[in-house]
Amino acid sequence: MDRRTLLKGLAGAGALAATGGVSMPALSQGAAARTLRFVPQANLANFDPIWGTQYVVRNAAALVWDTLYGVDAMLQPQPQMVESEEVTDDGLTWTFRLRSGLKFHDGEPVRSKDVIASITRWAARDPMGLMIKALQQELTAVDDRTFKLVLKQPYSKLLYALGKNNTPIAFIMPERIAQTDPFKQITDYVGSGPMKFAKAEWVPGAKAVFEKFTDYVPRQEKASWLAGGKQMLIDRLEWVVIPDPATAAAALQNGEVDWWESPITDLVPVLKSNRNISVDIADPLGNVGSFRMNHLYPPFNDVRARRAVLMAMSQEDYMRALVGDDTSLWKPLPGFFTPGTPLYSEAGGEILKGKRDLDAAKKLLAESGYSGQPVTCLVAQDQPITKAQGDVTADLLKKLGMNVDFVATDWGTVGSRRAQKTPPGQGGWQMFHTWHAGADCINPAPYNAIRANGDKAWFGWPSSDAVEKEVVEWFGAKNLDEEKAAINRLNKAALDDVVYAPTGFFLGYTAWRKNVSGIVKGPLPFFWGVSKTA
Repeated sequence: MDRRTLLKGLAGAGALAATGGVSMPALSQGAAARTLRFVPQANLANFDPIWGTQYVVRNAAALVWDTLYGVDAMLQPQPQMVESEEVTDDGLTWTFRLRSGLKFHDGEPVRSKDVIASITRWAARDPMGLMIKALQQELTAVDDRTFKLVLKQPYSKLLYALGKNNTPIAFIMPERIAQTDPFKQITDYVGSGPMKFAKAEWVPGAKAVFEKFTDYVPRQEKASWLAGGKQMLIDRLEWVVIPDPATAAAALQNGEVDWWESPITDLVPVLKSNRNISVDIADPLGNVGSFRMNHLYPPFNDVRARRAVLMAMSQEDYMRALVGDDTSLWKPLPGFFTPGTPLYSEAGGEILKGKRDLDAAKKLLAESGYSGQPVTCLVAQDQPITKAQGDVTADLLKKLGMNVDFVATDWGTVGSRRAQKTPPGQGGWQMFHTWHAGADCINPAPYNAIRANGDKAWFGWPSSDAVEKEVVEWFGAKNLDEEKAAINRLNKAALDDVVYAPTGFFLGYTAWRKNVSGIVKGPLPFFWGVSKTA
């Protein structure tokens, strides 16, 4: 029996008993209607949205911490914690005023000093934050609700940077927490958002719990992604970690959970056949698969080894392993930017097109100096997206003649270990897999993974002057034509230097019980506006 047949069988009637079930306390009818049980994409193994960039952490953090601005469904930044802003004609001095009534979960008001400390910590880890930091002349409090940012030169993407939805997000924390070294994890989770984190109930690997913050003051505008009025219609949100897809599917069918963030494609027909379940594409902007290589150590510190991977890899193999044979759910991606968006480009993409050339790839790998040393591949087994890609890569590298050190682990461990710059064999690594939301890949502003600024780059730490030059050119473009020209050059440079290997573009599903309403499409699950009937 193949994997897909087995999963479908286990997800059917009675599968929960066969797989051990999911033990959950019974709730009264009223409590059940006010409690939403949600199966996240992965375990919440750590909870610092600045220290790391995992989407599961970002998704939880969006409940607990608020932002100065929020990007809406039109990808435009809108005021969130900010009541008003003023900017001088030269674009150098920005003065912001916070909304009245903003409180942290410990009852303390949100003050300018908290904002300054939070922006400072975020800016040390985020590419856009680093750009702002390089231009920053002054960041000071005028009074408890007013702060001022003075720049050395204008930065046109400032409000977008403060409201963007890609990781790390500029979440506002109490000063005492935000003063934590940005390269060390926080341990205090007092936030300013619509829900409080129930730390005492947190069991990594099993569950995380969030409770409604009754003193939260939503904006009056209609909610749209991270913008607008974040009205919480539930009192309690339980994240139930269920790594096994068949068990998660059975729990959803049996009504033991209410919403499954990312069901695997194999089980979608089973879920669709259940009259009590709704299934839909989670985000029309989709996702970009990623094979991320470490540029600091052999063999991938040599561009020839990285290009050998591009010459040999089949994006079709990756996509069929990930989402199956339904070609409406995926497409090859000879580049890095989201298909169907204005800056999509295939410039320089020939190396990913056409018949795969394994012999030429082997020759190029040998020219790079590779001589059989182990190649450490970190592959999270509890995250279907990474597991499927990792299995394909292990086979690919073996066909190239590489000695594969396949480290089967969990997503939380990958999130911690990929941040280490130590050599492979000493806790380091040579590659891992992830994915990037299409909303993060529309242009270089939110696209951390495309940057190639060495030690300041994302994990893998690529360094390419050609890539960085075009990033600067894009930021300075005066019109769409200039933006497109810069992106074409950037796409080619990023493929030439192999910042990372894109494995394809794919869509994903989400599924929920029909007694749950208010779920909207987007790059993360938005819980405000979601309600449930018993």
